[in-house]
Amino acid sequence: MKIKSFLMGVCIMGLASSSNPSPVQAVEAAKTGSVLATTVKSIEGAPVELSKYEGKVLLVVNVASKCGYTSQYSGMQEVYTKYKDKGFEVLGFPCNQFGGQEPGSNKDIQEFCSSKYKVTFDMFDKIDVNGANASPLYKQLTAAETKPKGAGKVGWNFEKFLINKKGEVVARFPSSADPDGKEVTAAIEKALAE
Repeated sequence: MKIKSFLMGVCIMGLASSSNPSPVQAVEAAKTGSVLATTVKSIEGAPVELSKYEGKVLLVVNVASKCGYTSQYSGMQEVYTKYKDKGFEVLGFPCNQFGGQEPGSNKDIQEFCSSKYKVTFDMFDKIDVNGANASPLYKQLTAAETKPKGAGKVGWNFEKFLINKKGEVVARFPSSADPDGKEVTAAIEKALAE
């Protein structure tokens, strides 16, 4: 009995120290602090600690290659080019959860983005943004109560989350909000000025 209790304790401690936070941990992190404690994978499959973006303003977007909003890649690249020297980054996360509109492999996605839209901002591994298999990053992002959209699951491709220099979610925009439109760029400029 003592051995069983000990082993259960070891398992629980192991789970608690896992790099993938539980939904409860993700919600608490989103409410209280930085999303930059998360590790994700680059589109090439290498681990990327989001802490490398500390002190920068981030626009995090779930993207898809065959969506009515796919042309927003141009606007994402435009705002990245305009503000990158001021401490701004765009992070693209391919997702196939909405209408199967991102069916390709990471290599296909990378080739599409660079050839069609000349994307130079950072792209990451294809992920889920909703449900049981959602990326820990997106569990944190969707748990945050932000304006103008509020908390809750991602509704479609090209939703946008704005993260301030402290790693806090400060704004969330729907798919229809152009990344280079006045509403989004005003929020970016405000976050850069803080």
